[in-house]
Amino acid sequence: MSSIDKTSDFDWEEEYAYTLGVQAFIYAFPWAYMPVAYKLRLDLNKGTVNQFTHLRKLKDPSHQLGGAPNNDTLYSQAVVYLGKEPLILSIPPLPSDPELPDYRYHNVQLTDYRGDQFAYVGTRATGGKGGNFAIVGPNWQGDLPEGVQELEGPSPTPWAFLSARNLLTEEERKEGADLTEVHDIQDLYTLTPLSLWNNPDATPEPVDELWEPDDRDKDPLADWKNINRAMADNPPPDSYDACLLELFKTIGVGPGLDIEVQSESTKRGLERAAVEGLKIVDEAFVQGYAHKEVNGWKYPPPETGRPSSVRDWLLRAIQAQAGFVANDTIEAIYMSVFVDKDGNPLSGENRYELKFKKEEQPEVNAFWSLSMYDLNYNLVDNPLDRYSLGDRSGMIPGKLGRLTISIQHDRPSECPSEDHDPSGEQCPNWLPAPKGNFFMFMRLYLPGYPALSQWWEPPALTNLGPAGDAS
Repeated sequence: MSSIDKTSDFDWEEEYAYTLGVQAFIYAFPWAYMPVAYKLRLDLNKGTVNQFTHLRKLKDPSHQLGGAPNNDTLYSQAVVYLGKEPLILSIPPLPSDPELPDYRYHNVQLTDYRGDQFAYVGTRATGGKGGNFAIVGPNWQGDLPEGVQELEGPSPTPWAFLSARNLLTEEERKEGADLTEVHDIQDLYTLTPLSLWNNPDATPEPVDELWEPDDRDKDPLADWKNINRAMADNPPPDSYDACLLELFKTIGVGPGLDIEVQSESTKRGLERAAVEGLKIVDEAFVQGYAHKEVNGWKYPPPETGRPSSVRDWLLRAIQAQAGFVANDTIEAIYMSVFVDKDGNPLSGENRYELKFKKEEQPEVNAFWSLSMYDLNYNLVDNPLDRYSLGDRSGMIPGKLGRLTISIQHDRPSECPSEDHDPSGEQCPNWLPAPKGNFFMFMRLYLPGYPALSQWWEPPALTNLGPAGDAS
């Protein structure tokens, strides 16, 4: 039997808060992340709760909120509060058959406060049919008006996020293109409180406003304060969370708890836990936690989009940090790549090639694209204002239908000089990279069976040598 050294300076309370706090941080990461993400998106877009904000151009490097946004679709986004009454989402019909002249891939992705999907509307989910769809919060009971259909499930949390995407055509992606048609579609996306449906003169239920989250750069306990407050507004909805919450309560973490009343030892442990927990989340994403790796590319796990359903708290945290929200894989597969075929990190100090044989190109029922990001999950600035390439960007295949994409910081040697081709129009297969490290997402929207089954193998990136050395 070991003896106890009563003179030891080992602070068990700090270490207990630290070790348990790391697990609490990973579990509760959405409640730390979403207060900041919701507020930033609402403030940046000058939006209002329960109303769509329509982004009228593709996202570019001026969008510095992280989340790895796509550069393929125009977004319409809304932060919604469902704690008082349902909202009715109205959208126009759009043909779901790509052979029809008015076809346009679209979806409305509905996610709860944890980042889990609870419903979709759009090309796949509702066959492109327009209509009026009730978005219902937890515990709501009542009847819906005629002509309004309830979505596949209620939101498990009172606060939720809607992200609508409308795909741009190849012509609409060009500089200065007329986007009137897609803007008109966006304008038909509306949200109406149930109390105002067919009763515009009624007084709607008052809507709670978003609060100002604490800033982790100013307060090392900010994440924990945000977690506790956000959990009070959006309690973890699943019964199997109860045991974890009872455990985390012992270090002051849980709905409505006050971190400041904890002991100094506990607070020191929690400060360390937040730092270490964030490192774990970031590295788990980069190193491909739960992902299947093929030629350096990482397939997301099938549970992506709804990680809470399988109680995968680390995947849920990664999903929030890397993309804010993530699609179900049946809707879209995002394959990330951080390394070349030799396993070395991607860097603008080198030149790379991605070569597809004709039969290797992604099989999709909507579109595919390859987007460039820095390690802060933002699009990368470049002289061409070109942030992605894909099946609608006018790339030119080579012999036998082979497609080669050049990925490098400097203009490829085979392309005309900047003086002769400043827009890069004559260099359509070049995706500019930053000077430093980067990663890419390959997005497959409405992926075919080979990718859904994870047996499609994208080619590895070949390092052609240092930048500027094209000999």
